[in-house]
Amino acid sequence: MLECVSVPFHACVRLAGEAVVYTDPYGLTEAPHDADVILVTHSHYDHLSPEDIQRVRKPETVLVLPASEADKAEGLGFSREKVVTLSPGERGKAGAVTVEAVAAYNEGKPFHLKQNGWLGYVVTLDGARYYIAGDTDDTPEARAVRCDVALVPVGGTYTMDAKAAAGLVNAIRPKAAVPIHYGSVVGSRADAEKFVSLLDAGIEGAILM
Repeated sequence: MLECVSVPFHACVRLAGEAVVYTDPYGLTEAPHDADVILVTHSHYDHLSPEDIQRVRKPETVLVLPASEADKAEGLGFSREKVVTLSPGERGKAGAVTVEAVAAYNEGKPFHLKQNGWLGYVVTLDGARYYIAGDTDDTPEARAVRCDVALVPVGGTYTMDAKAAAGLVNAIRPKAAVPIHYGSVVGSRADAEKFVSLLDAGIEGAILM
């Protein structure tokens, strides 16, 4: 399952299987124009980057974003039939890909409010379930996720830190977990290494950035 996962930069995730799926393309140096689906978790600049979306999109790319951010799609140049909007708890189809929306928010911090309706996603690709958590803390909604691979923020400040992220992953028990959201805006490789060191036996930790 991990062989199809890459983390190009920060919180950008690329899944490559029966379809190519990007989440929050940002900080990209190349323009492969290979995305079948682009998922945007929320509107902060390091997650919704118009120039990076253009680097990976192609004419048939489908854009998935929170219903609360639906007005952003037109400005990004997507026609209505190429846009899927979801609210927390909803499920949708983006081409051949099934996407489930999971609430992503802070508890006790002001950066990502629950009422914003911002998201993480569970993507089903080639029969495996990948949870890309978005900018979130360890919340009841996150703990309810069932997945094979969890990609979770570890940089702290705006999201979970390494210890909290490991606690979440140890609770939901995927087969593998990958740290994201560190190394540029906030956090360092040391956070990723700490996260992996705190995972329970039986959960494979992989640093992919």
